[in-house]
Amino acid sequence: MRRFAWGIAALLAISPAMAEEWTAMTGPEIEAALDERTLIYEGNIKQIFYKSGKTLYDNGRPSWGNWAVRGDQYCSEWPPAGGWACYDMDRHSSDGKLRFVSETGHVTEGNYSE
Repeated sequence: MRRFAWGIAALLAISPAMAEEWTAMTGPEIEAALDERTLIYEGNIKQIFYKSGKTLYDNGRPSWGNWAVRGDQYCSEWPPAGGWACYDMDRHSSDGKLRFVSETGHVTEGNYSE
């Protein structure tokens, strides 16, 4: 039982450090991170963010949408559906990976293609 308690204590001590690996991004940081960049998501899905505000999402079937930064969030809309969806964004401190967090808590992570 004592080993179990020490194991739990060790996990609790490590957990805050692990949580600190992701840092919330500000609006200007989001824009700088995405503007004219390409991200690769799981499954080799690619998304290109153009300065014009257009974005190309390619999962084998290219889809054009629009992106913008509103406050401290990344926002996108995909015609013909219409309506904007906004996401909080975080950057991983050690590898620069980006993650998008929806209002429901769904997380999508991407790496730069370059």
